[in-house]
Amino acid sequence: MNYILFDGPRRNHLLPFTFTRPVAEIRVGIMTLRERWDAFLKTSTSSFTEDYLSVKYPIRIEDVNVFIDASVLPTVKLVKAIHSLQKGDKLMSNELLVAYSSDEPKSSEQMNEFNRIEFNGDFLQIKNTWDIFDKNAEILQLDFDFITKGRTSQPISKTNNLIHPERIFLEEGAKVEFSILNATDGPIYLGKNSEIWEGSLIRGGLALCEHAIVKMGGKLYGATTIGPYSKVCGEISNSVIFGYSSKGHEGYLGNAVLGEWCNIGADSNNSNLKNNYAKVRLWDYATERFEQTGLQFCGLMMGDHSKTAINTMFNTGTVIGVNSNIYVPGFPRNFIPSFSWGGASGFTAYLPEKAFEAAKVMMARRGVEFDDVEANILTHVFEITKKWRKY
Repeated sequence: MNYILFDGPRRNHLLPFTFTRPVAEIRVGIMTLRERWDAFLKTSTSSFTEDYLSVKYPIRIEDVNVFIDASVLPTVKLVKAIHSLQKGDKLMSNELLVAYSSDEPKSSEQMNEFNRIEFNGDFLQIKNTWDIFDKNAEILQLDFDFITKGRTSQPISKTNNLIHPERIFLEEGAKVEFSILNATDGPIYLGKNSEIWEGSLIRGGLALCEHAIVKMGGKLYGATTIGPYSKVCGEISNSVIFGYSSKGHEGYLGNAVLGEWCNIGADSNNSNLKNNYAKVRLWDYATERFEQTGLQFCGLMMGDHSKTAINTMFNTGTVIGVNSNIYVPGFPRNFIPSFSWGGASGFTAYLPEKAFEAAKVMMARRGVEFDDVEANILTHVFEITKKWRKY
């Protein structure tokens, strides 16, 4: 059977991260949503996403396909129900379309005649941007159990101080020396060739993905995911970094999500708690207004390729789009559109030609080429986000 992960109705609620990727490429826990589905289905999936993303993430169509809402996380029971779908079936959970079987993508109206099958079971879903960090502890534990079941960790150096070593797992090539690893509150997972430098304080859950680095004296705790090829230091709490991003110096990042190719300048900080302890409202691209998260702790959401200068400060519940550069003193407003350049004293448009120069240099440092496919995606994002820039 051919499986396709479609973006579904939550796609716009997951902007700015889905400006530059399908929903399936969101990382939460240890894996991306796609990697998790591929592991459960024991095959590779493709994506049905926005046209401008489909060159990088092409759909693979066969005679009979099963389309799955990418924002849903697999379970054994859910996968069994999906395996049983026949052409013309749709799997529903109350009013949520979880999956359907068809020869091609269908709209909701086109599926009115499909045979409805009700799924009576629990599963997790990433509905909003803040779910990425808020559900990270639970998903990280599920991923850890799934990935490490029946396997043995690589040896952990005796220079470290370990608490609950049975909940600490190192993949091949992972290194950690002269650090404290406490897995009391959640597992600690070090991916292939990842590294924790000396003097770090780690309190699980933590997922340090392939080739990621925690620099000397890093303080990371519950539950945090550092994506592939990222470098971090300072204090990080309950945050998710998708990959290839840097927070390489002191400063606080809490209850936050960073996309790929972001850079946080030295001694930059975000607030994650309002002074009056009120619940945090966050910009929602789908409704084009600030929505109630229901959370008391909510920090920074930053889209791909965005960057801050040293000593940058962010208010509780700040959303930054794609390819923005924040660099002047003071607290900027808590919604910064894509391709913005400036800070608290005001913004101008960060034109693609200039933004691409920085992207090429940053990506080359990680051995990745900034090609025409990336340029076309980001140019499209620049155009569709003009309505939010008043400059």
